[in-house]
Amino acid sequence: MSFGEQPAYLRVADDLRQQITDGSLPPHTRLPSQASIRASYGVSDTVALEARKVLMAEGLVEGRSGSGTYVRERPVPRTIARSGYRTLGECSPFRQEQADERVRGTWEAQSERGEAAPGIAERLRVEPGDPVMCTRYVFRVGTEPSMVSTSWEPLGLTGRTPVVLPEQGPLAGRGVVERMAAIDVIVDNVAEEVEARPALAAEARVLGGLPGHPVLVVRRTYRAGCLPVETADVVVPADRFRVAYHLPVR
Repeated sequence: MSFGEQPAYLRVADDLRQQITDGSLPPHTRLPSQASIRASYGVSDTVALEARKVLMAEGLVEGRSGSGTYVRERPVPRTIARSGYRTLGECSPFRQEQADERVRGTWEAQSERGEAAPGIAERLRVEPGDPVMCTRYVFRVGTEPSMVSTSWEPLGLTGRTPVVLPEQGPLAGRGVVERMAAIDVIVDNVAEEVEARPALAAEARVLGGLPGHPVLVVRRTYRAGCLPVETADVVVPADRFRVAYHLPVR
């Protein structure tokens, strides 16, 4: 086979990826063995192994203990709808993260006091080490995990108020906007940044898939004017969901 100027293992991975994409290697088909790749492409064992590693890191294939490496079934991505517009009332944590009213889901959460790491301190405009309330969420559509989220709120703002615990107290589970309004803090804007990265091992255990499979990370910060009141990392498995935004025209 003739190839371009790419490293050999990437050229082999490209060709195998194309076979997966066009259906020549359909889901659940065993990937050619290392020996077969070596013979077909005229490459070394090391190149064949590295090509297989690329496809595995991309989530296109998966290893099955004692059986080999197989093409993964690629689910049709479903939509997680997001909106910059949040109103008071009926804004549960699930609805806060999934703006499509047709989608019903559940969540579970656990909160604990902690100290702001430097990156979180910068996002909240507090000092590193300042006290924060950290809440970790798992969101599900039916029984399937769809998102995990880690939220941080500055205890300098909420620490001596009834809303210090997002999922306990008189406004438990009512969402950031309504909880902050109860302590006379009016949230009027939200900013989100989206990036892609490989899933961490802890995220993969909850969301399914393998460490290294791609996820989308939405870095969200709620503000009252210029004052950040909450920031969160929302992690979505990129092979099963897409993120869609609905933003009002002003």
